[in-house]
Amino acid sequence: MPFSTSNKGQLLRIFIGDADRWEGKPLYEALVLAARAQGLAGATVLHGLMGFGAHARMHTAAILRLSTDLPVIVEIVDLPERIQAFLPTVDTMVNDGLVTIEAAEVLLYRKREK
Repeated sequence: MPFSTSNKGQLLRIFIGDADRWEGKPLYEALVLAARAQGLAGATVLHGLMGFGAHARMHTAAILRLSTDLPVIVEIVDLPERIQAFLPTVDTMVNDGLVTIEAAEVLLYRKREK
């Protein structure tokens, strides 16, 4: 387990739109698959209802202003060195978006026994 000797992790957040693509796939899916391929501890995709970014265009799920590009956040937590090693992949894949990193104290990381 990646956190067995340290509770000090990093949280990588990647803010993109659900219309963003990478090699024909949704970008969020491609990022999660890349994180898994690099052996990162885990990733979660969150779908937003409303937001705006650098272009100040409103993206919303409201019926009267239905957007085809709702906000998406990909969150990945792992050890700092593993997150840092993944950043070149993120840089290659994300053309339009925001990427943040913050410290994360990992309190629990375990898998279910089958």
